[in-house]
Amino acid sequence: MNPGDRVRVDRADRTYEGVLLPSSTDDHLVVKLEGGYNVGVDREGADVSVLAEDVYEIDGTDSTGTDETGSAIEFDDDLPTISLISTGGTIASTVDYRTGAVTAQFDAEDVLRAVPDLAGRANYRGRVVANILSENMEPPIWQDLAHAVHEEIAAGADGVVVMHGTDTMQYSASVLSFMLETPVPIVFTGSQRSADRPSSDNVMNAVSAVEAAKSDCAEVMVCMHASESDDRCALHRGTRVRKNHTSRRDAFETVGAEPLGEVDYESETVEFRREYQERGAVDLAIEPALEDDVELLKFTPGMDPRFLDVLEGCEGVIIEGTGLGHVHTDLIPRIEELIEDGTTVVMTSQCLEGRVCDRVYDTGRDLIEAGVVEAGDTLPGTAKVKLMWALENAEDVEEAMGTSLAGEIQERSVPWE
Repeated sequence: MNPGDRVRVDRADRTYEGVLLPSSTDDHLVVKLEGGYNVGVDREGADVSVLAEDVYEIDGTDSTGTDETGSAIEFDDDLPTISLISTGGTIASTVDYRTGAVTAQFDAEDVLRAVPDLAGRANYRGRVVANILSENMEPPIWQDLAHAVHEEIAAGADGVVVMHGTDTMQYSASVLSFMLETPVPIVFTGSQRSADRPSSDNVMNAVSAVEAAKSDCAEVMVCMHASESDDRCALHRGTRVRKNHTSRRDAFETVGAEPLGEVDYESETVEFRREYQERGAVDLAIEPALEDDVELLKFTPGMDPRFLDVLEGCEGVIIEGTGLGHVHTDLIPRIEELIEDGTTVVMTSQCLEGRVCDRVYDTGRDLIEAGVVEAGDTLPGTAKVKLMWALENAEDVEEAMGTSLAGEIQERSVPWE
């Protein structure tokens, strides 16, 4: 009897059937039930029967069959091939019973074992790019992730699902939108609550992400709960999504528009409501270079101009200005000095919706005269990773920051409910 086996456990007039998971102690069994919940059973007095050994038949090779850091399951020619790439996060987490904290320690093959509902939907290839909580995400890992996704698509994957912590998922989805031209869907998903909790959203999010990865939308998307109920997941464009709540399962929202589409969990159908890039519309390409010396600054009333001294020598700075893109007039001379010294300064707004327009008021006109670049309605986090990419890959950085390259700038800013 090993983790991954399908088992039936009888104890104290109760019967539990599901997939055996790793346990932190020798005294208890942990079983993933069909409904997605975990149950712990005292081994003493338990009668355990193995119904099927290693139901996912994970073999320990990557897409090329040469690297033991990946995993795969037996292929069915009638099913599409979906690559599962793990970076860690709550969807791949369990509880560390020594500290009571959630820790990222599952790899991609553990997720396959932990989410039985994934079986039969696709052929799966799995690989681990990182095993971190997403607050520890950094540019070199973004580059590793982009290369991994590129390799999986080049090897024939019909879609890619990236399992990622939710706290910085919007940054990773955005940066991959600029680094990759993709002919197939790339879907980020995660969970707000770990698999050990009864209210975990990991099963529905993972299943819905796989369904989205089989769809016709060849863009980078984020797939997360659309409501507090277990009914549907929203599909957000990677450059327009933001995490707007610390703990709700429907924490993610598309800013300034409705989501691209949604996945109905019960009917297993994917529906799109907005225009999108279709599968196969572009050839696979990658431009992974990033300039990591870019900072994001939020202006607040009373900010001392000397605070900008820490930005001296930076290659790029994104400013979250007020309203249409403003800062205190006392900061403008120091911003102009940064620009004269070679720093690219880009203006965004800290408002959740709408776009910057520094031609309306005197302050804005002074900022433009100083050389500040407007970023339209690009979200500040998206603007940061876009500038990191543009400084290394764009012939004209100012033009690139004012042009929609991956749906990050909308044609119009209109109220939406």
